[in-house]
Amino acid sequence: MFELFCNIGLFVFLVYSYFTHVIEAKIPKSYLKNPNVIHPSAWPKAIIILLLICLAVNIYKIIKKNKGNPDFTFAKFVENSKEFFKSKMFIGMLILIAASFLLEPLGFVVTAALLMFSYGLLLGEKKVWRMAIVSVVVALLMHILFSGLLDVTLPRGEVPFLRNFALFLENLF
Repeated sequence: MFELFCNIGLFVFLVYSYFTHVIEAKIPKSYLKNPNVIHPSAWPKAIIILLLICLAVNIYKIIKKNKGNPDFTFAKFVENSKEFFKSKMFIGMLILIAASFLLEPLGFVVTAALLMFSYGLLLGEKKVWRMAIVSVVVALLMHILFSGLLDVTLPRGEVPFLRNFALFLENLF
């Protein structure tokens, strides 16, 4: 039942996104002048339509597979959802949500280090100091790799000393 609700929720979200963000997106005038150019909105439209088709097929399969199943009821879903809110999966989802809010103010390096550290705690790592060191080193290496070698601009943060540190890392390469 949870899978069905996730599929329905994703379907509704994609329909909403399609009509509010993809169709309403402004197309630059340079694209409108040339009839032979594919508009920037073509790929998002195609991907969302394909995803909607796949979700509709998946919803149909879930309903067909579980037809007549006594465990496939809303009451069972409510009963089982209590266990879900106590699970590591739900806590991991909350960690990702928190990281998405921290990314802009703290920047990539700090957010990635906190994310890896908190996931390590969630998964039961016993050596906290080693996990902290590994989290910071991997976050620094990822920042150097993406910003320095691949020339990808990562969020630098709004806190002045964190922003200056991110700029320092970017200038290493």
